[in-house]
Amino acid sequence: MGGPSHLGEVEVFLRNMFKDPYILPIKNSLMRKFVGSMIVKKRLEKAKENYRAIGGKSPMVGYTFSLCQKLQEKNSKRFYSYAMRYTPPFTDMALKEMQQKGIQKIYLFSMYPQYSSTTTLSSFSEVHRCLKELDYKPVIEIIERYYDNAIYHKNMLNSILKTLNGLDSKDFILIFSAHSLPQSIVVSGDPYQQECEKTFEYMKALLKENNLIFKDVLLSYQSKIGKMKWIGPSTQSIIEEHAKENLLLYPLGFTIDNSETAFEIDIEYRQLAKALGNKNFLVSPCFNDSDDFADFILNLIGEK
Repeated sequence: MGGPSHLGEVEVFLRNMFKDPYILPIKNSLMRKFVGSMIVKKRLEKAKENYRAIGGKSPMVGYTFSLCQKLQEKNSKRFYSYAMRYTPPFTDMALKEMQQKGIQKIYLFSMYPQYSSTTTLSSFSEVHRCLKELDYKPVIEIIERYYDNAIYHKNMLNSILKTLNGLDSKDFILIFSAHSLPQSIVVSGDPYQQECEKTFEYMKALLKENNLIFKDVLLSYQSKIGKMKWIGPSTQSIIEEHAKENLLLYPLGFTIDNSETAFEIDIEYRQLAKALGNKNFLVSPCFNDSDDFADFILNLIGEK
């Protein structure tokens, strides 16, 4: 969905997010714009403060650019680019470049392993809107989810092993922390929570298969905003309950590090755990621009 490349883009990011009908499902566009502007006004300074704590920008921007470069190096027969929903490069910019290059077939690869209307559908709907606006009619192949892919699971396992770096897993509680969603969106039929839970079950089986035994393995949800009911349990409540244990957090559903991982998990939750007596708090990085992730993407494209 994107992330600001400097503090000046934080407001752009928030305004575009909260005018998205898939994020703020208010049918009347004027009312949605009004409510969205109120949310932005309330959250802007705090959001800027959070981004300052991680270098004044989202790490997503640099990692995504680097990932595309790596894909290009690994397979120069194709052109690799990326589009973001709420910050540059916007979808229309990326598609216009492809149109100018005369590209007649596009593979749309979702950066979200689990499907949700708030992310996957929102992004692909914007692609189709922009294609129509540009009168651009390439052949489209879509990779919209891969939560059940064995290579995806193996890459997650490898990331967990690297984070442990030789430490005994039996001394740790492993927490898979996924982005939460309002309960109302899930009740309306969004498959996201179900796909997160299935991913969690796949990973528990893979851990057991590889004899990687943890003190406990838990699934939680983070990043709730507002007063409405969101799916849980919350990552914060899980950390509060187990703060005195050695903890390893894995950002389930995130493929590129962003403010939710770099700030919320690695700073906020780390500080919370430490304040409650935690002595060992590990965080697995996302796949980012790793060779394993680049190879995984190429493998999925090759299957289409």
